[in-house]
Amino acid sequence: MSARTGGTAIGAVLFGRDGTLLQDVACNGDPAMVHPMTGVRAALAGLRAAGLAIGVLSNQPGVARGLIGREQVEAVQARTEALLGPFDVWAVCPHGSHDHCVCHLPAPALVTAACAALGLPPARVTVIGCTDSVIAAALAAGAHAIRVPEADRPAVGPCPPPCTLTCRAADGPEQAADLLLRR
Repeated sequence: MSARTGGTAIGAVLFGRDGTLLQDVACNGDPAMVHPMTGVRAALAGLRAAGLAIGVLSNQPGVARGLIGREQVEAVQARTEALLGPFDVWAVCPHGSHDHCVCHLPAPALVTAACAALGLPPARVTVIGCTDSVIAAALAAGAHAIRVPEADRPAVGPCPPPCTLTCRAADGPEQAADLLLRR
């Protein structure tokens, strides 16, 4: 089965980490606090069965602020993989929003770096995320995007302002995967 978006075969799906793939725990450096969002296991199973590469995008400003270390971020990643299976790429920005780095979402560099690591152009990648920064980064990079609601509020629009492009919305990760696999 091949997923398609706008006439382009999709080769990979990138998930925003906090609030989309995992329950959002501020500056989480504790593997015991890793809990998948509802519907994530089913979404990943369907996407993997379709032969799609899977990756994760994540800003981790707690590293820049000294609240957590890179080894703690890696321990959370390892626990995530123990619970949900292996991921083909992890793209993580360890900087704070005031560091003005090129990789901090909503800048597109994390998305383009993940695409490069997977050997795919952004046009063959879909990003599933719950925040404006993840969706904006996907669209700025030239990838497709599907917005899912944040845990405490619904997806209020198809695209973050001031984006002029559009993206689809889904009720959660499982429905987002279904949208991709039905096309």
